Amino acid sequence: MQKYFFHIRQDGVLTEDPDGSEFKTLDEAHDYAVSSAREILANKVKNGKIIDGDCLEVVRPDGSVALTVPFKSALKFD
Repeated sequence: MQKYFFHIRQDGVLTEDPDGSEFKTLDEAHDYAVSSAREILANKVKNGKIIDGDCLEVVRPDGSVALTVPFKSALKFD
């Protein structure tokens, strides 16, 4: 199991995840990040806020960024 932290970058401000979560693979962490981004997006859209540029950073315990999930990428279009 690998621990990842899910930091949120919104409006140029980084909010760090102090606890993190453990996943077997980076793919599982990515799926969790996409799901989390969708929840945050839904709340922002509901409140009429801008989402451009916001993202979720998946970070390893050593502080390196494993991947970045832009909130816009969590949207599905036909």
